Amino acid sequence: MSEKIVLIGAGSVVFTRGLLADFIRNGEPLELCLVDIDPKALKLTYELGKKMIAGNKSAVRLSATTERKKALRGATVVITTIGVGGRRAWEKDVFIPRKYGIYQPVGDTVMPGGTSRALRMAGAMIDIARDAADICPRALFFNYANPMSVICRAVRKATGVPIVGLCHGIHNAVNRLAPLLGVNAAELKYSAVGINHMCWITGMTLRGEDMFPKLELIGAKRLEMAKLSPELGKKFEEAGTAKKSDLNLDNLNPFAWQLFKLFKAYPVPGDRHLCEYFGRLFSGKRAYFGKTLGVDAYSFEDTIKWGDREFAEHGKIAFSRKPLPEKFMENSGGGEVVVDIIRNIRQNKMSVFSANLPNAGQVSNLPKEAVIEAPVSVDSSGIKPIMQKALPAGVAGTLSTRFQWAEVIVEAAIEGSRDKFIQALVLDGAVNSVDQAARLGKELLAAQKQYLPRFRSI
Repeated sequence: MSEKIVLIGAGSVVFTRGLLADFIRNGEPLELCLVDIDPKALKLTYELGKKMIAGNKSAVRLSATTERKKALRGATVVITTIGVGGRRAWEKDVFIPRKYGIYQPVGDTVMPGGTSRALRMAGAMIDIARDAADICPRALFFNYANPMSVICRAVRKATGVPIVGLCHGIHNAVNRLAPLLGVNAAELKYSAVGINHMCWITGMTLRGEDMFPKLELIGAKRLEMAKLSPELGKKFEEAGTAKKSDLNLDNLNPFAWQLFKLFKAYPVPGDRHLCEYFGRLFSGKRAYFGKTLGVDAYSFEDTIKWGDREFAEHGKIAFSRKPLPEKFMENSGGGEVVVDIIRNIRQNKMSVFSANLPNAGQVSNLPKEAVIEAPVSVDSSGIKPIMQKALPAGVAGTLSTRFQWAEVIVEAAIEGSRDKFIQALVLDGAVNSVDQAARLGKELLAAQKQYLPRFRSI
């Protein structure tokens, strides 16, 4: 069949570059329509994309529009990567809680920043899903935007659209663990189950041999390295200061190794996200092994600066008369599995991936209908969950309350409920009192009101 793929949120230039590189490498002809409400960002990614296609003599046909409904006509695949309000709104999600003594390294999934972001994202994604249901109801629908579990649950609850959430976090984490074990990642057998940005690997084998005893020894050494390292949290991929393959910087992850030792399961993708799920432990100053998260460990400011810098650099490349820089394609893509999933569905090739789907019983001791990240099978019949063993009680305990937090924030977003937003802040656990949650909630709602049309009185 002739594929028409619509990418909504194409102004996310780094992701769009990587996704387009993957489609180019795949080699199959298709139409890719870029959509973004920001004409400047859209123009940049369109011009960059044209250069990538021309430079590789690709059969991909590229178009761009700010009119979402127009783009969705005839779509066979819809992919969303939106970030409502962009980096400027994201900054407010993180900087406002700092005034209350709450420090976050990411602020896009949980803690007050992720809770605030969820309101903006859920409402916008529901609108997109309704358009897709009306215009291209048979299209495959994939989401990469955060907070993943909240977005996918909100879309399914409000519209019934069978959205599938995808993330490279588990894949990248295993690729970092494999060299520590001295093996090829493709040889490892494992299952990772949880909520996006906090999944637990409860077992890992290599040709039938249990790898956990080796990981325990490695973890003990790396935990000591981390405690002694002045570089802990200084260099990381999301700030453009460390490469995916850099084992000595971004992969120390002392908290992950602590959790592995305690729970006998390894949590992924890494400390930068994991610590936010335990905000009550790390939200204060110097609470992360003597460092302050988001400040001198996994600096949020550095992340934002890198994003702004990358946007500017991509603009120079896109609008320059010079050809693409050497190794531009080599350093693009390779981490997103949506290209493989689409191909395998169309060609009826059976494969297994990690994806975010509602819990229909595939994990018996997690809440039903909660959107969980777990293994799925893919072929021409679609994307289906694979039954998993019940999680150990401790591991399930770290997750269950998070799924209930997600349900409350989904209700807050759908209903435009200030009270449920404050409930979610309390459930999240980073605040120190109900009164603080109410004050913080009021300030976050006021700061983001232009993106919250469902909240009529802020």
